Amino acid sequence: MKIIVIGAGAFGTAMAVSAAAHPAGHAVTLWARDAQQLDTLQATRSNARYLPGVVLPPALALVGGDMAALVATADLVIVATPMAALRTVLAQLRHCRVPLAWLCKGFETTQGPDAVGLMAHEVCAQAAPDLAAGVLSGPSFALEVARAQPTALVAASAHAHVRSALVQAFHSSSLRIYANDDIVGVEAGGAIKNVLAIATGLCDGLQLGLNARAALITRGLAEMTRLGLALGARTETFMGLSGVGDLVLTATGDLSRNRRVGLLLAQGQTLEQAVASLGHVAEGVYCARTVVQRARHLGVDVPISEAVVGLLDGQLQPLEALAVLMDRGPKGEAD
Repeated sequence: MKIIVIGAGAFGTAMAVSAAAHPAGHAVTLWARDAQQLDTLQATRSNARYLPGVVLPPALALVGGDMAALVATADLVIVATPMAALRTVLAQLRHCRVPLAWLCKGFETTQGPDAVGLMAHEVCAQAAPDLAAGVLSGPSFALEVARAQPTALVAASAHAHVRSALVQAFHSSSLRIYANDDIVGVEAGGAIKNVLAIATGLCDGLQLGLNARAALITRGLAEMTRLGLALGARTETFMGLSGVGDLVLTATGDLSRNRRVGLLLAQGQTLEQAVASLGHVAEGVYCARTVVQRARHLGVDVPISEAVVGLLDGQLQPLEALAVLMDRGPKGEAD
């Protein structure tokens, strides 16, 4: 199988490394947008900025240049850009005739006061409606994927042949791929958990204890599920890898950039300082407001996400955000 990965960030590089090491002997090409980065990748056979200590396999081709021409020769295309760049890339690849999947998690930032932020499959429906596309998501840190540490992901698409292509490309002894046709639920879980992880990082940064963390993750899962169902997802998806699995990893793992933002805010850093110190994109920072906007549009109560937005916008200090959550009135657990 000839696989093209568009985007040489952390996760794009990790998935390219994984595919290149697959026992099926895939021909894998990693496309980098930035010429200087490409030169460094080719010279060092590593992506030290994003995946320190990981050596790129000799079989992994590294290229730049004409993206559309490159994709024309592929059997499978993986788009590994941040959410903010997805629409532009999909528009460029709108004539692609082979299965395509993206790795980004989030909601597209809104473009105007009356606009509603979209999930990736909704962006695709506007920018490239003829693509046979899907998403590869789930609980995973790029560094562990690149190191071939055991990982499980979900291949979600409305198209059975897209799900099958993703399984064929990546399923191995270290990386298990589970197929799911609920792309709404998989994408909703992947987006909302990033916002919830900021709240959990805040909780840990304020040293509130493990009881508080467990409560916050559990109530966060309920919040994720409420919004996901309103968006059209299925309940069982949130009990799987892209729901509770991804939430637990991102809310507790030391490699989580979103959790790190919450920790730094609890320590008194400004949002600008916290984001600058990461060196990577923390999608929860960029999609939190859109999650809340989408929830309000649907009439869904998302108190944890609301508190995170207040914190990110500077309307609430860390202890005030905590007070907003703790001062909520009693209610049934299922509510």
